[in-house]
Amino acid sequence: MTDDEQTRAGGTEPDAAIAEAARAAAGAFGLVPAREGEGGPSALAQRLHTDPDTVERDLMKLVLTIVELLRQLMERTALHRVDRGDLSEAQEERIGMTLMILHERMGELCDRYDLTMDDLNLDLGPLGSLLPHNGG
Repeated sequence: MTDDEQTRAGGTEPDAAIAEAARAAAGAFGLVPAREGEGGPSALAQRLHTDPDTVERDLMKLVLTIVELLRQLMERTALHRVDRGDLSEAQEERIGMTLMILHERMGELCDRYDLTMDDLNLDLGPLGSLLPHNGG
């Protein structure tokens, strides 16, 4: 019997298929449901913070983390180009000023959302941290 035939006959196959798909997705992403009856959420459930009051700050934290990663990559690329002599003095000056201004703006945005540069550094588990410590 097909899904359509079972649905027309009053069966709950689509609901079972959706539930199975949800279980498969949870398994694929390593999601573990919080256990019921344990005075609070499990340690795994506590890793995901979904407080509606902090969603703006959390989103800014993610955006600023990506911007800081890109800023550091651009800075390293510029330093390599300077070391190789690929840039004129005017280009070096312009890149230096741009990176300094971006770093200042990052500080201002971190202050505005009560974040520190350390807050932007994601822990990647066995791979270490996303950003080098102290910008180096």
